[in-house]
Amino acid sequence: MAIETVMLALGHTDSERIDELTETVIDIAGATGASVILSHVFTPEEYDNATERLDFSDPADADVDEVTSRLSIVREVKDSLEDAKIDYRITGRIGEHGARIVDLATEEGADHLIVGGRRRSPTGKAVFGSTAQHVLLESPCPVTFVRGDH
Repeated sequence: MAIETVMLALGHTDSERIDELTETVIDIAGATGASVILSHVFTPEEYDNATERLDFSDPADADVDEVTSRLSIVREVKDSLEDAKIDYRITGRIGEHGARIVDLATEEGADHLIVGGRRRSPTGKAVFGSTAQHVLLESPCPVTFVRGDH
């Protein structure tokens, strides 16, 4: 199966592994000629905080894709994709992280999904859950997991 669409799901803790995530998406999309969907999922509280922090005059009028495009982590990856001449678009969603990432990959017809995460103990996963674990188990397409070293 040819890879035409790669989705990179960026999370609020991915700044520590941004170089690895960017290299991975460029390696995959560049080699296959795929377009990239830069995505971010906000919880409702994270979204409210982001619209406030990013100085939207009226947070009620803010568009989730616009809010996503203003995130520094998204801008950093966007700049690298432009330098590599890889087509991309930016989209955001509000909801529970793992479920909305899987929903978005399904809606967008992603052929490959890239997510970041950190190493957790089995107890940590059981007690706190794991967005990456949910995505790995429920994704409609192959997933590349990029682990942070921290």
